[in-house]
Amino acid sequence: MSDDFALLDEPRRPWVDPEQLRSKFLRLSTVVHPDHFHAVADEEKRALTQQFADLNAAYNRLREPRERLRYLLELELGAKPKDVQRIPPGTMDLFLAVGQLCRDTDTFLAGKAKATSPMLKVSLFEQGLEWTDKLNALQRKINAKRETLDEELKTFNATWESAPAVGSPARIPALPLERLEQVYRVFSYIARWTEQIQERVVQLSF
Repeated sequence: MSDDFALLDEPRRPWVDPEQLRSKFLRLSTVVHPDHFHAVADEEKRALTQQFADLNAAYNRLREPRERLRYLLELELGAKPKDVQRIPPGTMDLFLAVGQLCRDTDTFLAGKAKATSPMLKVSLFEQGLEWTDKLNALQRKINAKRETLDEELKTFNATWESAPAVGSPARIPALPLERLEQVYRVFSYIARWTEQIQERVVQLSF
């Protein structure tokens, strides 16, 4: 299995600085970008194109926390995290709040779609703004949860930097992989919740 961290000259660890990662990607990808090598032989151009594609894929994996953590867990454990449907610790309140608000919003949208009276449509438009405010307020809570997890990931970096070398039997016991998997699952829920909320915000705008 290739190592995206090594490919982007980035230490293997849970948290990465987004701007530094982007700068490394731009620097490395410029060197192998196919558009800069029009005169080279086809075989070399194909190799450069593949290198550029690999760098691009690595960057997209590492810049997004959920994908980065899933990839890091796979690197360390040699297998992808299991698809567990259990609600991660500390997220039940958000899980219930998102589910309830989305159901309530869907009920409002269904009623709005049936409205034919101009006066009622005006009233429903104003109510729609209120529902949008509620969704945005919940999204801010989700964003705050994400920021808290980012700060936790930063604290993990020191553990990864001081851990035994890759391949050492002492490495895995020295790493908080169980907690990292929990954080990965919370990020997965955050991505799902954000998608659900934004979908309804868009629907309310019509």
